Amino acid sequence: MLRLLGTAAVTVLALTACSAPDATGSTSAGSTFVVATSGEPDTLNPILGYGTDGAALIFDGLVARDASNTLVPALAAELPTVAADGRTVTAKLRPGITFHDGSPLTADDVVFTYTAVLDPAVDSTLRSDLDMLTGVTAPDPSTVVFTLRYAYAPFLQRLTLGIVPAKALRGQDVNKSTFNQKPVGTGPYRITSWTPGDRLALAANDTWWGGKPANSGVIVAFVADDNVRAQRARAGEFDAVELAPKLATAFPGHTVHRTPTADYRGVMLPMSDPVTGDIAIRRALNAAVDRTAMVTGVLAGAGDAAYGPVPPTSPFHVATEPVPVSLDEAGWVAGADGIRAKNGQRAEFTLMYPATDSLRKELALAVTADAKKAGIEVRPEGLTWDAIEPRMTSDALIMGWGTPYDPDFVSYKLFGSQFAGQGFFNPGGYRSPIVDRALQDGRDNADPAKRQAAYATFQQQLAADAPWVFLTYLRHTYVVRDDVAGVTPRVEAHEHDVANSLWWNIHTWTRR
Repeated sequence: MLRLLGTAAVTVLALTACSAPDATGSTSAGSTFVVATSGEPDTLNPILGYGTDGAALIFDGLVARDASNTLVPALAAELPTVAADGRTVTAKLRPGITFHDGSPLTADDVVFTYTAVLDPAVDSTLRSDLDMLTGVTAPDPSTVVFTLRYAYAPFLQRLTLGIVPAKALRGQDVNKSTFNQKPVGTGPYRITSWTPGDRLALAANDTWWGGKPANSGVIVAFVADDNVRAQRARAGEFDAVELAPKLATAFPGHTVHRTPTADYRGVMLPMSDPVTGDIAIRRALNAAVDRTAMVTGVLAGAGDAAYGPVPPTSPFHVATEPVPVSLDEAGWVAGADGIRAKNGQRAEFTLMYPATDSLRKELALAVTADAKKAGIEVRPEGLTWDAIEPRMTSDALIMGWGTPYDPDFVSYKLFGSQFAGQGFFNPGGYRSPIVDRALQDGRDNADPAKRQAAYATFQQQLAADAPWVFLTYLRHTYVVRDDVAGVTPRVEAHEHDVANSLWWNIHTWTRR
């Protein structure tokens, strides 16, 4: 999960490429595009979690995703082959690919990248994503062989991970390497500078194996505050900008793209709290929230009601409804002020949200109003991420996750007991043997029918336990100048800032 900045970057970008409009009214000189987003990565190293789902601009994986999110070959000459038993995967590299520094890509670089993720000394958040992987070898400079513990159906989708040059990191402490801020990849763009809290500047890689980019570069501006980002967009600073749905108005000469996603927002409820740890309270809150009103009011129609973490667009989706509950029968009795209590404990809790995120603030306020009707008092509190993180195990939080890819992605770590209390994965400490077994069965089985059954069990049990109150699926909203050509929206995941945003194919963008 990309960590959002705690302060807004309000300084006008001090680069010639975005300093003044050209004759067409564009703010970008030549063919450099300026895009703006709310989030900023902590690192630019794929081993440590940057751009792992592809479209990372600086890096390429063995495979990539096209406009329909279908896997296509990238650094691999063709889609890797899977052995009959599903436990050996072989990839052949395209010939003649080089990194930005001119050094050749070889199978050794692929082996190093994946081995580093598996190394316990490396602080990679991806290690558990690859726990099916027992080894990676290079029988020759153009061949890579992956050996799996078990047949893992979506393994090819894990091969979108960007490949790093082994020579740049071998023998170093990967966690502290300067490579993390000044990386070298094989992608369509090379980094020229990264000013944390402000911008990332990229220049076209004219020798990219996929063909010379159609423009000379990209500047990604990091502006955490939604309102400030909208103000700067209206001032003409950006060619494309991510905005909250209600802010994407009054932009003459621009097109608004409402991009379909698997990105959900919900209330994460900690199990350690005496109120949110009570299943009756969680079920009552789950039933009380008016998701339709949130989509209409908060999202201005740019979204859909959410009842679980597997999106309706997924073949694994199972429709679930909130479980009915009587708070009176559960011992939560309404007081004179309408707020319920049980054994002297008032039905009240704090709901945190990042203060710079206007959308999450509005969702928190909507939840607060709906909860009060059920006799539950919610205290919304806008904070910085630095203040939020230490409290996630004890206070509720408006969170976001979601993936349009395989249901194993994200959910395995977000709801698995073994990850309880580990940062942004399962911060509320939810534990369920039934969910654990279902998630593991979905991961272990290659048989589609068995996976279907496993994820149905997972979704049904999650609905019964309500460790989250899922609220809405978003449609990511972007405002793009009308003179920009080549924009191709595709279904997006939660993580969509520098990588996997509307500008996933920005190397093909031109000006009309």
